[in-house]
Amino acid sequence: MQLTRRDLGAIAAGAAVMAALPRLALASESNGFEQAIMDFTGGVEPAEGDVTLGTPEIAENGNTVPIEVSAPGAAAIMVLSTGNPNPGIVTFEFSELSGERTGSTRIRLAKTQDLIAVAKMEDGSFTMAKRQVKVTIGGCGG
Repeated sequence: MQLTRRDLGAIAAGAAVMAALPRLALASESNGFEQAIMDFTGGVEPAEGDVTLGTPEIAENGNTVPIEVSAPGAAAIMVLSTGNPNPGIVTFEFSELSGERTGSTRIRLAKTQDLIAVAKMEDGSFTMAKRQVKVTIGGCGG
């Protein structure tokens, strides 16, 4: 059998559609931050607690948003985003030799969304904090 350009075009178009289907299915669902929390906590519902999540209330430039998170007595702190395609932003892990249980970084946010910090405490309990960050477009608030 000899393939023509028309046959190859049809095969390529079909392959492109098949490759796009999983992405279309994922785009219709949430980004999975609830499942990421359950995976981190082992199914335990985290309580509101002693976690401090420092973010600007309004980010004038979503390309570089500074965040800081701390939780005294934490073994690990995970930071998630409810609006990004991949919810996990960063996980800070601490040892008993860690002086402060604090981490900071800069992240990129495309739109206004909530950030969630979940801390695994040394006693095995989990606490969390949530904060909304408003991302402005072109420096205009809202």
